[in-house]
Amino acid sequence: MNRLKIWGYALSLCCGGLLPLGAQQTALKFNTNKKFKIVQFTDVHWVPSNPASQEAAERMGEVLDAEKPDLVVYTGDLVFGKPAAEALDKALEPVISRHLPFAVTFGNHDDEQDMTRKQLYDHIKNKSGNLTNTVKGLSGVTNYILPLKSSDGKKNAFILYVFDSHAYSHLPQVKGYDWIKPDQVDWYLKNSAAFTAGNGGQPLPALAFFHIPFPEYNEAAQDENAQLMGTRKEKACSPQINTGLFAAMLNAGDVMATFVGHDHVNDYVAYWKGILLCYGRFTGGNTVYHDIPGGNGARVIELTEGERSFKTWEVLKGDKIINEVNFPADFKRGE
Repeated sequence: MNRLKIWGYALSLCCGGLLPLGAQQTALKFNTNKKFKIVQFTDVHWVPSNPASQEAAERMGEVLDAEKPDLVVYTGDLVFGKPAAEALDKALEPVISRHLPFAVTFGNHDDEQDMTRKQLYDHIKNKSGNLTNTVKGLSGVTNYILPLKSSDGKKNAFILYVFDSHAYSHLPQVKGYDWIKPDQVDWYLKNSAAFTAGNGGQPLPALAFFHIPFPEYNEAAQDENAQLMGTRKEKACSPQINTGLFAAMLNAGDVMATFVGHDHVNDYVAYWKGILLCYGRFTGGNTVYHDIPGGNGARVIELTEGERSFKTWEVLKGDKIINEVNFPADFKRGE
């Protein structure tokens, strides 16, 4: 596929249909200081009528007021009880009430209550600030791309990929969690190639967000030579099937880091073959297992326009900051 055809493919597939009808038409761009800040909330696990969920709301509000992000990304498992619509509304309320842009990808528990993934998506697609989207015909519901514009608004400067990592295996011979499908990997590769072509052949820096960690999280954590920072209290609950998304990202050369949730007592980052594999910080209250030292919180990611680098840290109760790292500067030793 030549460069013009690739670029045209991206314009038609992702850029032209980037925002769903009725969604807040928020342009994401670097500020005049060439910075862009993302807060990642994960595993809110909201249960209506359970007072423990208020701990999640308090922490989200505290983090948002302290960090004042440009974008909030929820990486799955917002909903953990019925009615699902109420749980979803409550999980999103701290962000919507502050008039912040937000993006959602679903986890394995969101559609276990009384709404399907499509119904959950339809419920939020017209909410103020919503940037969550879907690609028709692609496996899953919450697959989409969020380009960040340069501070002058004239060009794409950074790319955020969001994937639906599904829920549970549908194959009787394969137990456990589902996996990102080959058509999603192909979708990513085609768009990545298009953005690279549109940038004069140089990959645009990018991050990726999804719920269930792919198998490389375990490969990295189990390698004694890999650099790992943060808390690891359980093995990554990854799918048994590997469809090659990590390898695709490695070959494309754009994605610097991936951000997942799912495993509530892990918050580490692990440097693996040039890509930083990151967990968010468990955000929920005492509605599900959550015995990670320091309690619930959020991950913050700060980008700088024009640089293939980022800073990330976690925020806990009382605006306590832990595990601050700079990528790639803090992970270059031994190379």
